Amino acid sequence: MAKYLLLKHYRGAPAAVNDVPMARWTPDEITAHMRYMHDFAARLEGTGEFVDGQALAPEGAWVRYDGEGRPPVTDGPFAETKDLIAGWMIIDVADYQRAVELAGELSAAPGAGGEPIHEWLEVRPFLTAPPAVTE
Repeated sequence: MAKYLLLKHYRGAPAAVNDVPMARWTPDEITAHMRYMHDFAARLEGTGEFVDGQALAPEGAWVRYDGEGRPPVTDGPFAETKDLIAGWMIIDVADYQRAVELAGELSAAPGAGGEPIHEWLEVRPFLTAPPAVTE
């Protein structure tokens, strides 16, 4: 089994077919989308392929260490993750092909008008071994 991270993006990915921002969806459209996501995760729990997943709030900040005795630095001249990542799901599947298959299915979650979003999802494998260090 191999773990993969499926990332849902607010922006930064190629445009979805049904590219209407969630802020313009009706309450019923949001409920249908969330139900699809919940049902998808529940089905994968049943097959043992679901590890975890969360939708993310739009609030957030970049933080970094700025030296001994100094307060952490927040934000900066970067693309904000809070503007980019809408949510994620971790799956544990037999192989990359299964991860792609599930990402394709997740991409069909309903959006505006009840039509599938056909959004692009990023599929990232977990690093399974530390990188080799060469001198």
